[in-house]
Amino acid sequence: MSRLDSFIRRLEAQRSCLGFAQERSSYIPGVVLELGLGNGRTFDHLREICPGREIYVFDRQVAAHPDCIPAANRLFLGDFGDTLPRAAQQLGAGSAALIHVDLGSGDATASQALAAQITPQIAALMAAGAILISDQPMPDPTLKPLDLPTGVKPGRYFMAEKR
Repeated sequence: MSRLDSFIRRLEAQRSCLGFAQERSSYIPGVVLELGLGNGRTFDHLREICPGREIYVFDRQVAAHPDCIPAANRLFLGDFGDTLPRAAQQLGAGSAALIHVDLGSGDATASQALAAQITPQIAALMAAGAILISDQPMPDPTLKPLDLPTGVKPGRYFMAEKR
């Protein structure tokens, strides 16, 4: 499969997972968290499918399209190890209804290690019934793995619900 085809399938899978998560979490009060702003495509999509929800974004630095940069008061810049505890203080434990995590750096070992490191902090931010979508496995005893939407290849994304 070409890299272009792989990229297209990844984005289609991401869109399917986001739609599923939005629908499943629509009745849960809380904010939406986006870890990994990148170029801002997913943040822009979340604004469209989650109208009325506050969306907070985390990244090391802003490199997004100008139309896809969140307001400064909704942006946590820096290392996740520093920004997630700050978010917990500011937003409160159990404040998120939906969390999307995109950590993939091209280095699978480093991406998985980072995911394992931040999973407890992510789980603590999730409200009961909240949905987590991640490009990395994020096992935690408080998270129940969910089946992926139809057409999404296992291992391409991971989804879980807060118990």
